[in-house]
Formats: sequence, C-alpha cells, structure tokens
Amino acid sequence: VTFYLQGCVQWDGTHVAISMVMLSLLCTIFFIPAMPGVGYEVRGNGEMFPLNGPCWSLFFEYIGNILYALFIRRLSNRALTVLVVLLGIALALFAVFNVSGYGNIGVGWTLDGVNFLGGSLRMLFPFSLGMLLSRNFKPVRLKGAFWICAIVLIALFSVPYLEGAEPFCVNGAYEAFCVIIAFPILVWLGASGITTDKKSTAICKFLGDISYPIYVVHYPLMYLFYAWLIKNKLYTLEETWEVALCVYALSVVLAYLCLKLYDEPVRKCLAKRLLHKKL
Repeated sequence: VTFYLQGCVQWDGTHVAISMVMLSLLCTIFFIPAMPGVGYEVRGNGEMFPLNGPCWSLFFEYIGNILYALFIRRLSNRALTVLVVLLGIALALFAVFNVSGYGNIGVGWTLDGVNFLGGSLRMLFPFSLGMLLSRNFKPVRLKGAFWICAIVLIALFSVPYLEGAEPFCVNGAYEAFCVIIAFPILVWLGASGITTDKKSTAICKFLGDISYPIYVVHYPLMYLFYAWLIKNKLYTLEETWEVALCVYALSVVLAYLCLKLYDEPVRKCLAKRLLHKKL
C-alpha cells in the first residue's frame, strides 16, 4: 500500500507495473528473496524484500532456526563456546577489514556473495551467543538496570560514523566492539534487572511487547517518508521534524494495533490448538 501511495516508482523514478508489485508481495509472504535486478525487485536497489527491507533479517533467522533444529541445539557448552568464539572472530575480521566495502557491517539485505556471508555472520554470532548466555545465565545484582542500560545504549548509538579505513576500518572496529562485547553485556545486565514499581514494569512490558511488531511495520512508513522528502526536496530536521514525529508516532500505534488485533490472538489460537495436543 505504501509503495502504491508513493507512486509505484523505483528510486531512480522508473515506474513499476502493479503486476510486479503483487508478485513482490507474494514472494515476501512466502519469504522468497528477490535477486538484484529481477522485475519484482521493485525499488531497484537490490533488496531481498523490497516492499519491507528488514525482512532480510527474518530470512536469515529462518536459516538460523533450521540450523538450530538440525545441530546447534545438540552442541555441548564447550562446543557451543568454540562455535561462538570462531563466529565472533570471523565477524570481527569481516568488520575490521571492511570486507563489505561499506565501512560498516550493515550487510545482509541483498543477495550477493559478500552480503550473504556478512548477513550469515550477523545472524549466527548473536544467535549462538544468545544460546550460550541463556545456558549459563546467572543474574548479577544491579539496581536501576533498565535505566543504566538505556543510558549506555543512547551513548553507544550517539557515536557518529568514524572515519578511517587504513590499515583497518575504524568504524567497523567500533561496530564489532558493540556487537561482540558491549551488547551482550547489556543483555546480561538487562536480564538481571528487576522492576520494583508498577510504572517501570508497565514501561518495560510495553516496550518488550511492541519491539517485534514495530520492527516489522516501521519500514514501509519510512519508505513513504523518504518519497515525501525526495519529492519536496527537504533535507534537514528543521524542515521535517513535524512529519518525522508523526511517522514515529504512527509506527508505534500501528505496531500496537498489530500486536493486539493480530499477533497475540493468533499466538493464543495456535497455542491452544497445538500445545494442548502435545500435552
């Protein structure tokens, strides 16, 4: 719908037939990725899932779940630790030596050799490390864990792009540090935290509940926002902050509606039908 509203045009202004848009939608529903340059790669910039870009990570998560079912879950703690260390080293080398050529690890969104390799590393390392943390988790005492973790995240996200690609990529090194060291520590500390009042509990629950639906629904709205910016030649926050706030608020509202009207009812229905049968 948002692609249609923005005029059914690629980034270069080329018009796209409705039939290709519908084919792209069908492939997205069945998680069939688009190869760069095919007719149903409707935005023309090589995305696996051009109608909703972040679906690329869900595609890799499906691969991760298959690998989990086949062998990762069977690994001992020692074997899993070895796998995590090797994947961490591979991800660090990929980022530090700028294998993608992007100056960052924002890879995996398109189907070429480097992106598929990078996307696999981006998924497999956190996936395996998450399993290892879960198996060995012992909470630490930390008062105000939510607010401490939130402040640290804001600080990490506020670091601008770091220039310098020789002899190694400085920005890639920083991103590798965040993914391999900082974020796992924050996950551990956050999981150790306990809310002690209704307000904090409500905030944490709300943010947790909408974290997945907002991830799924926000990008089509952002595409529409981008089209509006390009059409009106607006390039600064001062010119666009009112509309940006509306996009932000609409993303949250739409995510919450999807959660309450679709996600939770469907999960409840499936749990009732499938889990009771197993019991």
